[in-house]
Amino acid sequence: MKIIKSITIFLFLYKSMISQQTTDSVPNHETFTIQSVSLNELRTINVWLPTTYNSSLDSFPVMYMADGGIIEEDFPHVANTMALLISQKQIPPMILVGIQNTQRRRDLTGPTEVESDKKIAPVVGGSEQFRLFIKSELFPEIEKRYKTTSKKGILGESLSGLFVMETFFKEPEMFDYYIAFDPSLWWNNHTLVNHANTYLQKLPNKLITLWFAGSSAKDIYKYTRQLNRELNKANYSSLRFFYSDEPKEKHHTIFRATKEKALKWVFEHK
Repeated sequence: MKIIKSITIFLFLYKSMISQQTTDSVPNHETFTIQSVSLNELRTINVWLPTTYNSSLDSFPVMYMADGGIIEEDFPHVANTMALLISQKQIPPMILVGIQNTQRRRDLTGPTEVESDKKIAPVVGGSEQFRLFIKSELFPEIEKRYKTTSKKGILGESLSGLFVMETFFKEPEMFDYYIAFDPSLWWNNHTLVNHANTYLQKLPNKLITLWFAGSSAKDIYKYTRQLNRELNKANYSSLRFFYSDEPKEKHHTIFRATKEKALKWVFEHK
């Protein structure tokens, strides 16, 4: 177990190194800040709008993402991918909202009883407050500033994927679409997977779409595959899901390798 945790911490550092080496063109976007009451800090928000936004009277669904900064985060490449797929008419036009990080490992993790988990950052376990910020502060601000429909999605990878899955299990009504690449389901002795059936019994009546993927990282695919088995055991009428098993991908490659197929599957099956 100690070896696995050490490997996981290395992967976090390696992901940061890779992100620094990858240069993505920065699309036209808008940026604003929110002085968050829930988090007691200033948060920077990046918003990408589809090309038809200004010329259309239509309202648009919104895709949210943590790791949503411009420098060394995932907002540029996700926005560019969405622009391409929209231009090809493979997904509908939508707004992308990126939440820039301040203390990533604090915001994206829930509480843990595992000592090795706590070593990844000085502060962990802040996901509930981060979710409250999104729901009570960010949602209203986006709805005030932009033409939005009621449809919302969230996507993320690694710890951000963990946050996506935790939100799906604990507050599934927040979003209509959930996309998680290599979610860190090992967190806190993989408690989300262990209690998946209990959470799933409380799914709301509205239709929810879930797409998630696991790479060749053993501490990841062990639990993504277990969750897939649990989901397949029962027929949840309000849940449409797909698990993309990606043994040829590594933890640091899976996001870019599978983001197009994820978006296309989710919105082809909306």
